Amino acid sequence: MFSMLAQTPNSKFLPTPPFHFPAPPYSPPPQGCEMAATSATTFSVGSTTSRCKGSSISQSKAFGVKFNSKNNLTSFSGLKAATNLSCESESSFLGKDSVAVLKQSITSKAQKENKGYGNYVQPQASYKVAILGASGGIGQPLALLVKMSPLVSELNLYDIANVKGVAADLSHCNTPSQVSDFTGASELANCLKGVNVVVIPAGVPRKPGMTRDDLFNINANIVKTLVEAVADNCPDAFIHIISNPVNSTVPIAAEVLKRKGVYDPKKLFGVTTLDVVRANTFVAHKKNLRLIDVDVPVVGGHAGITILPLLSKTKPSTTFTDEEVQELTVRIQNAGTEVVDAKAGAGSATLSMAYAAARFVESSLRALDGDSDVYECAFVQSDLSELPFFASRIKIGKDGVEALISSDLQGLTEYEQKALDALKPELKASIEKGIGFVQKKAVAA
Repeated sequence: MFSMLAQTPNSKFLPTPPFHFPAPPYSPPPQGCEMAATSATTFSVGSTTSRCKGSSISQSKAFGVKFNSKNNLTSFSGLKAATNLSCESESSFLGKDSVAVLKQSITSKAQKENKGYGNYVQPQASYKVAILGASGGIGQPLALLVKMSPLVSELNLYDIANVKGVAADLSHCNTPSQVSDFTGASELANCLKGVNVVVIPAGVPRKPGMTRDDLFNINANIVKTLVEAVADNCPDAFIHIISNPVNSTVPIAAEVLKRKGVYDPKKLFGVTTLDVVRANTFVAHKKNLRLIDVDVPVVGGHAGITILPLLSKTKPSTTFTDEEVQELTVRIQNAGTEVVDAKAGAGSATLSMAYAAARFVESSLRALDGDSDVYECAFVQSDLSELPFFASRIKIGKDGVEALISSDLQGLTEYEQKALDALKPELKASIEKGIGFVQKKAVAA
């Protein structure tokens, strides 16, 4: 991961969270490339899209940093701004172009303004995030990662039990956000007031032998209840659905919001980022590539064969044998089961899911904050196929989904096209199951 380093006379380098850093002056992009324009007072890198001459396809970067040119490097979290920067490991959070720009621009600014050891990096926290299901296996590590974001001013944690201790623990971390806890249905409304991003990992985890469909009856009711509260208290918030099965819970959320009269399809996201994170990791290891360079779009849905990694669209351009395509595709599709089996009844993929969800939260916050080049894969209302919901790469802006990236679905290999055709009936059934669940509940009421 790319990190800022601080060195004091009597200490080792101290890493700071690789999120947002206030701005050095504008640094031009690499020769031959045009970076998307930013305002006169901000310069954004990372998770940006660079469009190089000779290519009409934009390559997304998975994470980012926003610089505000009005501010000097001052302070952040008691950790000192650096006069030197290094790439300590490879991360899907930052692209290599972002790293290069960061190293050039921050180092220059730090050398000029960080004389001595008294100046720090000062982010601007201004967004309110609520995590519903914050004391669970995904919720706790997710809350920690979101707490690290300097864009978050308030972090509200909700669960039906055991959330007070999680909030107390997190409140000791010296990052900008104020942490509040909310327990039980009577406190849910207060948790959601004025929230900008709602993340829902609530529900039961998968156990050995359990399919995502087995989760449906329990988690469907949980998601329905929580989204009803979102509709009543923060209808304009971005809603991130993590609770499985996502192929059904996102349509459930959409139906609930429609019945409440507040449905905005641009602001409802099924978080499929973990499929991308896994695809990037597995491909990098298989082909001996640097993780920081790898970007594999994943389309379809978020369960079993509905997860379709488009290996032919891998960046950088990579050649796979038929055997490698089959092996990697099946492993990415079954990666959740791989973790469930390895934990032998002790849980599911909680840590990697929290990591992926935190990445998607940060991307949403940067979009809300005005970054005009934020791209992620997500399961959203879509017209890229005949299905009403579909996972693809999307562009996220201040108002939610700005564009569906159709280019990934053009020029598929024969294997990918057959897999795409094969996943549609299962995905269609899952979507209809979610819609039908809400309709039945309405009739029963």
